[in-house]
Amino acid sequence: MISVEEALKIVVSIPGNYGIEIVPLQDAYNRFLGEDIIADRDSPPFDRVMMDGIAIDSTVISTDTLNSFFIEGIQAAGDPQKVLNNKYNCLEVMTGAILPQNTDTVVPYEAIDIIDNKAFLRERVVPKKFIHLKGSDHKINQLALPKSKQLSAADIGLLAAVGVSLVPVFAMPTIAIVATGNELVEIDILPEAHQIRMSNVYSLQAALNMDRIAATIFHLIDDEAILFFRLSTIINEYDVVLISGGVSKGKYDFVPEILNKLGVEKLFHEVAQRPGKPFWFGYQSNLKTHIFAFPGNPVSTFVCYQYYFRQWLFASFGNTLKLPLMQLSGAITANNKLSIFTPVVINNTGNEVTCVTNNGSGDLFSLSAIDGFILLHSGIDEYPDKSSFSFLNIR
Repeated sequence: MISVEEALKIVVSIPGNYGIEIVPLQDAYNRFLGEDIIADRDSPPFDRVMMDGIAIDSTVISTDTLNSFFIEGIQAAGDPQKVLNNKYNCLEVMTGAILPQNTDTVVPYEAIDIIDNKAFLRERVVPKKFIHLKGSDHKINQLALPKSKQLSAADIGLLAAVGVSLVPVFAMPTIAIVATGNELVEIDILPEAHQIRMSNVYSLQAALNMDRIAATIFHLIDDEAILFFRLSTIINEYDVVLISGGVSKGKYDFVPEILNKLGVEKLFHEVAQRPGKPFWFGYQSNLKTHIFAFPGNPVSTFVCYQYYFRQWLFASFGNTLKLPLMQLSGAITANNKLSIFTPVVINNTGNEVTCVTNNGSGDLFSLSAIDGFILLHSGIDEYPDKSSFSFLNIR
């Protein structure tokens, strides 16, 4: 049995590689950028007016007399640059417009009175004000977005601004989700007294959807011959196989033995953690297939997916899944022999979490009532109030 730290190190040390694909900008949200994006022009690309008002040459402002400026015309946003012909005059300007030639200052409408096509200053003017200077945000040929970045909504806007309508992103792996167990039935079937409906596979499928990954669901009964045949086919057809169940020490937990027969190298089996101790991870090097075999209890499956698989996924795209630190409200006593993924809810303040209890790793209903888990590493007995922990957000 290995530690959580050792298990994670092994998992992320064998990333996947599925190449690069090109997707329309509208489909790039939350995908991982496949190459560096370079700015094709300065940002802003011109001296940009920041306030509706007038543009003037500040060198003509007098501190002794009432300053007034004849209005030569209007510089609207989207119009070609106009020229102030007389430095004692002004041009009306709109927010977003290019600053007219021969002007260096914008005076907002709030600071002027306009009478008979003349603008009169009502207060002292600060020269060079309210102008968003060309290239002050970003320079042409500078890096705009780095390779491997997971694209946010703001990044999509940035890609549009630099003219990238077709976005190179890392291709996603093909994924199979496999549920094992004779006790499982489809969700539209009324279970008999000894049966339960499948749920883990749908939780995993929904979690994958959040990372823009489609997956195919399979249900395999606990029969060695059937498991061998079906898993052989699935491992050949998919890049990643997520298995829920069949990896503990029961007489019908055939999965580890069958994976061994199928040439999948076991990289570890059993992690010193709760829940999810029987977690199994392996790699079929000829097929380049990654196998994540999770314990079948719902909380175990969900924790192992969120902590190990998602960190592996990010590593496969040259990224790192950042787990935020959250403070614990109240002290806690831990089991120092195992690392514990403890369910928590976020307090109203938003910067602290409170531990909650459940009925063990089989308590599916508890997952809907929490915000995530904190990881209590083994080796420590007591954690005082306000201790900080890595927070595994499941929302």
